[in-house]
Amino acid sequence: MRDMKKRPDEYPVHGCGMGLRRDLFNAYDDNAAAMAKQISFLECAPENWIGVGGRWSKRFKALAEQYPLVCHGLSLSIGGPAPLDHEYLAQLKTFLDEIDAKSYSDHLSYCGDFGQLYDLMPIPFTDEAVHYVAARIKTVQDALERQIAVENVSYYAAPGAEMSEVAFINQVVDEADCKFLLDVNNIYVNSINHGYDPVEFLHAMPAERADYVHIAGHKVEAEDLRVDTHAAPVIAPVFDLLKEAFRTFGVMPTLLERDFNFPPFGELLSETARIRSIQKQAGG
Repeated sequence: MRDMKKRPDEYPVHGCGMGLRRDLFNAYDDNAAAMAKQISFLECAPENWIGVGGRWSKRFKALAEQYPLVCHGLSLSIGGPAPLDHEYLAQLKTFLDEIDAKSYSDHLSYCGDFGQLYDLMPIPFTDEAVHYVAARIKTVQDALERQIAVENVSYYAAPGAEMSEVAFINQVVDEADCKFLLDVNNIYVNSINHGYDPVEFLHAMPAERADYVHIAGHKVEAEDLRVDTHAAPVIAPVFDLLKEAFRTFGVMPTLLERDFNFPPFGELLSETARIRSIQKQAGG
């Protein structure tokens, strides 16, 4: 196995992060001291903040002054059939530069065709798709004047697959010369839905290109079906997969994703404390 371990200073951020959500702004204020002890960086979706003014802009900028920010996009549609939106890319570049974003990522999927589907659709695992997606990533990187990261996604069908998901991910990031966002919950969800070994899959990820890690909760729809919701606590097998990632690749910055069904803020901080404990036990 190739050496995938990176030095801590090779990552754009460190420690444990949390997704920045408007529904949690009052909780951030009420738990500022406890949050500062647990959270080392925040992640936002640029689409939710580009062009926003008024009190929300002030509150966002205040957090941006306290914490390093990484950005995780929702609408790039890197594998989509429609042309890339260069007007949006220009707005995105300005936003990333203004907030001094430490990383920008989006999903290795597509979400529309001349319009948003508001869902992440799977890209066919084919050689043709590898070349198509890699070329679009290069175009985005040229427009933004920075390397971007692409995330392994959850999916529920694999239309027209001619290679494995592992091969597809590795070939895309290699040909595009881009970075990688490792989502361990998506690996676990897909391992149930598509019947593969999550540890074997994890070991094959291009972690030497990783910027950081996502961890989240999901919904048990049936014995053989998991749905990636970001609306539930992280379960023990996903934490175990995170531990395996650290054993294999070294300690990586890790972000807790929670988008809906928010519990009391103390419960979120308990999850981030567990992430930090796992990082510490692994030598971070």
